[in-house]
Amino acid sequence: MDEMSGLIEAAKGGDRAAFDEIVRHTHRDVYSLAVRLTGDEEDADDVVQEVYVRAYKAIRRFRGDAAISTWLYRICANCSATFLRKRTRQRYEVLDENELVFDHSPDNDPVLQAEASLARSGIESAIRDLPDRLRAVVVLRDVYDLSHQEIAEELDISESAAKVRLHRARRKLISVLEGVSDAEGAVDDADGEATDVG
Repeated sequence: MDEMSGLIEAAKGGDRAAFDEIVRHTHRDVYSLAVRLTGDEEDADDVVQEVYVRAYKAIRRFRGDAAISTWLYRICANCSATFLRKRTRQRYEVLDENELVFDHSPDNDPVLQAEASLARSGIESAIRDLPDRLRAVVVLRDVYDLSHQEIAEELDISESAAKVRLHRARRKLISVLEGVSDAEGAVDDADGEATDVG
């Protein structure tokens, strides 16, 4: 039995220290997913706290059909969706145009490093600026590789709605990254709203 399996079994038996170790091993990845789903670090803190509260209460029912990390990702997706439904206001991160972004990896060309860092920053910023319901789908599909069916189950929407949202999210990202006006995307949203039944 590997270390994580032992911790899970101990936690299922009520060992709080073992559960705390599971949190220590998984927190970074769960927090990263929460940030991507909510688009905000403070909101992600709230979501992650709820994730581990739910996980602690449900650990005895964990069957081990999937990795503990996958189980926690599913709880995180559910908590994030619930949180976003309840959130009454949007938060936007304003990027300072004068702030330079550097990647300090020593092995690569500094110009390529800066270009790669700016590209990553642009993609992450574009994802953060997506509407909540589109951001959740594109993160779960393109970052965490969940299937359309799994996304639909996690977000409590139909599979067709998940596909429609993913298509819209990708088109918005492409238009933003290519510097195209978002006017076309706004028309698409209005025309396609009836299709997205979730």
